[in-house]
Amino acid sequence: MTTVTATSSTAPLSRADLAAKPVLSPGKLVWLRFRRHKMAIVGIVILLVILLYITVGSIFMPESYANFNNTKIKLQPPSLDHPFGTDSVGRDLMARTISGGQISLVIGVSAMLVALVLGTLVGAIAGYYGGIIDSILMRFTEAVFNIPQLFLLIVVGKFFAMDINAIELFGRTFSGSVLVIILIIGLTSWTYLARIVRAQFLSLKERDYIYAARAIGTSNGPIIFRHILPNSLAPIIVAATLGVASAILAEAYVSFLGLGVQAPTASWGNLLVSSYDRLQTAPWLWIFPGLLITLTVLAINFVGDGLRDALDPRTQI
Repeated sequence: MTTVTATSSTAPLSRADLAAKPVLSPGKLVWLRFRRHKMAIVGIVILLVILLYITVGSIFMPESYANFNNTKIKLQPPSLDHPFGTDSVGRDLMARTISGGQISLVIGVSAMLVALVLGTLVGAIAGYYGGIIDSILMRFTEAVFNIPQLFLLIVVGKFFAMDINAIELFGRTFSGSVLVIILIIGLTSWTYLARIVRAQFLSLKERDYIYAARAIGTSNGPIIFRHILPNSLAPIIVAATLGVASAILAEAYVSFLGLGVQAPTASWGNLLVSSYDRLQTAPWLWIFPGLLITLTVLAINFVGDGLRDALDPRTQI
């Protein structure tokens, strides 16, 4: 008579095995997945260096120094006194990149926050309520999606940005064009995020725990913001991260055309304006601002890719 024994692959784990296996929290799991993404770690390091550069650097090279011009030293190549050289009116280019980096990142983060709030609200309401509300909001989303962002930035910057007075904030002078750029980029960049959030809500609202919450009398507000939205954060965080990079590039485009951030405020985009006719005679004018834009955008994209993998529960550790 043949005796059938259970193999080790099908035998249940003993209490000792379960105790020996560490229980990882969701945050620890995310960190372990993120740490495996080497380029994301490189992106974090690059971003930290750039943030230190524009924050600590402003202590030694404040905005007043960045805007100080001395025509006797105009178009000087990089040297010990001026590591990035000087521009066409004798301003220190390193100081200008420090001051301009603050503006570019403020525009990127602020525009992303505007898009984040609008996209999350529209997507959540459309996905949760569905029906006629979903149809109206999605048709509105499609209409906004078809608005050409760069064309709108150029038109608004041409006719309205010049009429807005400069703003004093945190000891910095922001031209009125900064506010215009933030609003235009933010108000035209939320449509992609709204579709992502809507898809998440359409899926999650059919889960058993949502039916249970409704059965015990939980109102719509707590269900949306306490039960469904926290479980939709992964794609929202990734989309928001990549949105910062897109906003920085959009600002650079329109500033390069001379219709973005206006003097005396510096940005990485408008620093390139004075370089397009001196590409060979004064290459430092475009190399350093261009390099900072490239490194920042690449680093943010690397971090966004890493977050996408880390927040995906299907990714193996």
